[in-house]
Amino acid sequence: MPRVVRRRRIPASAGAVWSVVSDPYHLPRWWPGTSRVENVTSGRLTGRKWTQVLETKDGRGVRTDYRCTSAAQDKRLLFEQLIEGTPYAKTLKEATTEIRLEPQGPETEVTLARELQLRGLNRLGGFMFRRATGRILSEALSGLETAVGTDRSLEGAAS
Repeated sequence: MPRVVRRRRIPASAGAVWSVVSDPYHLPRWWPGTSRVENVTSGRLTGRKWTQVLETKDGRGVRTDYRCTSAAQDKRLLFEQLIEGTPYAKTLKEATTEIRLEPQGPETEVTLARELQLRGLNRLGGFMFRRATGRILSEALSGLETAVGTDRSLEGAAS
């Protein structure tokens, strides 16, 4: 399946955006449907693992495990969903998410890209996955803009 990409200019520095996107514990503040994050490993960002708990419409939690595969401070973050041995393995071969930050003066252009490799007959429904993925990425950008704006307003209040 091709990559699904969404971009937005966020009125914050790349460093401010990076501080939110590079910390898995911030995911509930900006990633759609995330109720909490657990089991974040310590140490370097590349190789870090975490469990994201998504909340379904009926209130149940769905756990997804991730690993950061590449990171360049204030520029790029790439993470993959750990699929083997999970219920997702019936649907997905691979799922990766990339976050790119490009400073644009006092703002930052944020690019979110997600690539899903579907398994079996699920490949026939690629257009539905693409549409749903685009909606999630757009919502994530809105959430990120709110989260970063909240951080900036707190910084201003502290001074």
